[in-house]
Amino acid sequence: MRKTVYTLNVGDYAPEIRALTYPLLRGYAAKIGAEFVELTGRCFPEWPVNYEKFQVFRYAQEHPADWHFFFDADTLIHPETPDWSELLSKDTVAHNGADVAPIRWIHSDPYFRRDGRHIGSCTWCVIWSDWCHDLWQPLRDLTLEQALANIQPRIGEQLAGLDRAHLLDDYLLSRNIARFGLKFTTLLDLQQRLKLDGSDFFRHFYMTPTATKVAELEATLVGWGLARPDPAPWTAFHGDYPVSG
Repeated sequence: MRKTVYTLNVGDYAPEIRALTYPLLRGYAAKIGAEFVELTGRCFPEWPVNYEKFQVFRYAQEHPADWHFFFDADTLIHPETPDWSELLSKDTVAHNGADVAPIRWIHSDPYFRRDGRHIGSCTWCVIWSDWCHDLWQPLRDLTLEQALANIQPRIGEQLAGLDRAHLLDDYLLSRNIARFGLKFTTLLDLQQRLKLDGSDFFRHFYMTPTATKVAELEATLVGWGLARPDPAPWTAFHGDYPVSG
């Protein structure tokens, strides 16, 4: 079974963060037997940078796989995280968690109304199979301005300095789930069914400034029993951290 783990790194994103997250991202890919793909180029230079995630639509067509995983580059993945493709059905897409769409998106359109589930995507963690590749259909029936007008950052997001463009990927995946009627679940719900609720498999601080985020990620590694790697280039690490204590 072929699998791919993607992340996005445009413009050499925060090397001090990637030094902490990439060893575990690469390690997870190796653990589940997946190819690790780092998207670094700009294919949509006129669009917000997070829209570059939609490169996976074409990449996955040109490099087919049974299962695909996308994680933001600032995501920590615990070494004990299971291979979610062994626990999900191929007809279902998954995020770690989900929001309620009408809280974040101002103008519901016929796709959301028809679908009725009101799923709000959290695209730092996305899992889908080759059966559900419509999840990443690029935007073709709205202009960028129309899409941004439908996005309303929550108060905490606004206070953290996140604008509408920062949430474009969340909005568009939410819309595609509704548009194509894709079956959907969250890993948090799956963990509860498996009696793994409370398991600390991921850590993602998306509203935190870089300097603070580094400290939070380092503290998480210590809490997980993993010491921060030596100050060497992050490419020198292949998923191995020294165990602390």
